[in-house]
Amino acid sequence: MQTTLADAYRNTPDGDTAERILRSCVHCGFCLATCPTYQILGNELDSPRGRIYLMKQVLEGATPTAKTQLHLDRCLTCRNCETTCPSGVEYGKLLDIGRHIVEDAVGRGIRDSTARAALKTGLGSPLLFNSALKLGQGVRSLMPAALKARVPAAEAAGHWPQPRHARRMLVLQGCVQPGLKPNINSATARVLDRLGISLIAADEAGCCGALAHHLNDTDAGLAAARRNIDAWLPHLDAGAEAIVMTASGCGVMVKDYGWLLRHDDAYAEKAARVAAATKDISEILVGEAAALKSLTPHASPLTQKRIAYHPPCTLQHGQKLGGGVEALLTDAGFDLTPVAEKHLCCGSAGTYSILQPEIADALKARKLGHLQAGQPELIATANIGCLTHLQSGTTIPVKHWVELLDEVLAAP
Repeated sequence: MQTTLADAYRNTPDGDTAERILRSCVHCGFCLATCPTYQILGNELDSPRGRIYLMKQVLEGATPTAKTQLHLDRCLTCRNCETTCPSGVEYGKLLDIGRHIVEDAVGRGIRDSTARAALKTGLGSPLLFNSALKLGQGVRSLMPAALKARVPAAEAAGHWPQPRHARRMLVLQGCVQPGLKPNINSATARVLDRLGISLIAADEAGCCGALAHHLNDTDAGLAAARRNIDAWLPHLDAGAEAIVMTASGCGVMVKDYGWLLRHDDAYAEKAARVAAATKDISEILVGEAAALKSLTPHASPLTQKRIAYHPPCTLQHGQKLGGGVEALLTDAGFDLTPVAEKHLCCGSAGTYSILQPEIADALKARKLGHLQAGQPELIATANIGCLTHLQSGTTIPVKHWVELLDEVLAAP
C-alpha cells in the first residue's frame, strides 16, 4: 500500500511503525471474511481493511472526525484478521497508534469520558470492584432476570496449597477474576502443586494494564506494566520459572510489555525479560505433558458430560495458541463437542460489551448458538471476560477449563 506520511508523523517512532505496517497491506480483503464486526454490520469501514484506510488517511494528514473514532471504537481488537492475513499485517499495533492519534485529535464528550473513567477506576481497583460485586450479590435474588444474569453468584475460592516445592512460578491475580471466579487461580495452584510446582502471587502486582490501554489511556497502561515488572523481577531473579496467566486477555497484554516499553530506556530490557517469561497456563501444562499424564484422572461425573470449548481470541489470535487446551482436556477424558466458527469473537473483549452492547450481544447470541448446537452440558473457556459474557446469555454452566482439569486429576 503506497503511503506518504504527513510531516507530523514522518520519521517518528510511531510513524515509522505505522508506515511499515501500512506498506505490508495489499488490501486483498481476506480479513473481511473473519472480522466479527463486518459480519454483523456489513460496513467495510467496520472491517480491518476499512479501518486501515481510515488510519492511513489520518496519518497522511486528513483530519479525523467522530465518525473515524466510532469505526475504530467498534473494533474488538480480537486480531482474527492477523491470523487470516496472508501478508502478516500487524493490525493490532497499527490500531493502537491510530486510536491514540484520533483520541488526541477528536477527544471525547463528557458522557463518554465519564463512562470510560468509571470503568478504569471501578474495574481496575479490586477493592472497589469487589465491594460493588458483594453488594450486588447480596441483593441478587431481588434483581430482574436480565440484571441477575450479569451478576454471578458468590463462589468459594477453594484450597490454595502452601508453597512447598523447589520449583516455583508466579501468577497474576488480575483485577476482576479473584472476585468473580476465585477458584480459577486456586485450581491452577492445585494442578501445578500436583506437578511439583508451587504457585505464588507477588502482592505488589496489580492490573496488567490492558484495561487502561484499550481505553486509550496509554500512560496509565504503561504505568501498570512498570509496576508489575518491578514486582515480578525480584521473583524471577530468585528462580521463579515463569509468570503464569490464567486469563488470556491479561496474557496477551503482558506478552506485549517488551513491545510497549521498547522506547523506555529504563524498562525496555526488563520488559522484554518479563514478556519472555510469561506463559498461558495451557503452555505450562502442555510443556509438562509427560508428568501430567502420570496423574491418572479419577472417575468423575464431569468426564461423562459433553463439553463445548470456546477458545478466546486473546488465546488463539493474540497469543497464537490454538489446540493446546483441547488436547489437554481430551487427554484428561473429556468429550468435546464440535463447534462452528470457533475463530470468531464472542463479543466480550474487555470493556467492549459495556461500551458497545448491541454488537457485543449480537456476537454473544451467535457464539452461544454454535456452542449450544452440540447440546453440551457445560461450556469451558480460558478468559474471565468470555466466561462472564457467555454465562450472561445461557443457563448452561460456563467454567474455566483448568477448573475441569483440576477436578478430575488424582489427588497428590
